[in-house]
Amino acid sequence: MEHQLTLMAVHAHPDDEVLGTGGVLARAAAEGHRAVLVTCTNGEQGDDANGRKPQDEGHDAEGVARVRLAELRESTSILGIEHVELLGYRDSGMVGWAANEDPRAFANVPVEDAAARLAELMEHYRPDVVVTYDDNGNYGHPDHIQAHRIAVAAAESTGIPRKFYETAVPRSGIQTMFEEAKKAGVDLGDELPDDFGTPDELITTVVDVSAHAVRKRKALEAHASQGENIFLLRLPEEVQARVFGFEAFVRRYSRVDAELPETDLFAGLRD
Repeated sequence: MEHQLTLMAVHAHPDDEVLGTGGVLARAAAEGHRAVLVTCTNGEQGDDANGRKPQDEGHDAEGVARVRLAELRESTSILGIEHVELLGYRDSGMVGWAANEDPRAFANVPVEDAAARLAELMEHYRPDVVVTYDDNGNYGHPDHIQAHRIAVAAAESTGIPRKFYETAVPRSGIQTMFEEAKKAGVDLGDELPDDFGTPDELITTVVDVSAHAVRKRKALEAHASQGENIFLLRLPEEVQARVFGFEAFVRRYSRVDAELPETDLFAGLRD
């Protein structure tokens, strides 16, 4: 029998776990491996129960956190993730929001402090593989960037992960998705900039998670309080199936022999 491996994903907010890593986490769990999710913030900067935006007067940040953490529990249950760790930092909001100035915001926490807490979790779970965002947080969100920083620091200080990956959104796939959405009459708003997403030639690893695509969609639906912001749920089901069926990554390093390109985060680690 194959020995149990551990995959740890380090994410910024409740709901981030689904799109880029929901499939690999669900796949790991389904194969009998250990799937660990670390969520760094409570998501206070989401829409509240009355539809108020974070910048609106009367926005209920604490209520948002309670709802989003409950949604996270449902989402991870759907994906089969049994180990969920909450760092409990405050959501920093998007670049330029007033929440950026809050000293409690995750992005304002000294990297060494948050990394030390994550390092303790790495010592506990001994992850073979760690996944987080790239150094720009994939699209510049302060909390995503901070999650990347602490994951890299914790991995380096502990020396535990044998493989380390950054989530990626293939640029060609984004373009195709927008074209198909237009054909289907779905308005996704403004055009994306040409440099959005990861250049295809930089992607090292593409994992087929089509067997878990339905679970990913249901997990995303579990984050109903933020549904207005999850544009993928507005796409036709056949487009969703293709979008949810694969997850892409850039391998930052590997301490085991595993040739590139890969189709498995555990390549080189399995018996």
